[in-house]
Amino acid sequence: MYFVPVMTARANTPNSAELRFDSPEQELFLNLWRTYDRLRMLEDELFRRFDLTPQQYNVLRLLGAVFPRSIPTLVLAERLVSRAPDISRMLDKLEKRGCVLRSRPPENRRQVLVSLAPGGQELLAEIAEPLRSCHQKQLGHLSADAQRRLIELLQAARRPHEPAGSCWQ
Repeated sequence: MYFVPVMTARANTPNSAELRFDSPEQELFLNLWRTYDRLRMLEDELFRRFDLTPQQYNVLRLLGAVFPRSIPTLVLAERLVSRAPDISRMLDKLEKRGCVLRSRPPENRRQVLVSLAPGGQELLAEIAEPLRSCHQKQLGHLSADAQRRLIELLQAARRPHEPAGSCWQ
């Protein structure tokens, strides 16, 4: 039987008997959420040093993967790890910073193409090693086999919720 989590006044952290959940799915979801929060703290600290948000870094990472080509804004938005409802504003900030370039192809003026600018290339190069160290700190304690298994489980968990044709399927 699962119950709502109970926190006692005697300690900041509950013991295992005090952590109860409504269902196994709730326990799993809350564990995913807590894990995300703990891992994200380390990444947020790193990105602050570079005056970036995780979403902005993700845009630069995706553009770096296709460099020197450009990709349409809507394709870029679909490839992001998490939804970005206002990608135009995010691109405005990155463009002002000299990290991205936007253009409109003459054959389709409604389409906006985005590419990595020299400033974005430099920023990606500068952040590469600190980010590798951050990822090592986040998950390096897991064996390679455990990392592969976790990736497979996370992919299986989200598969029914990914849109058809998503690059994340």
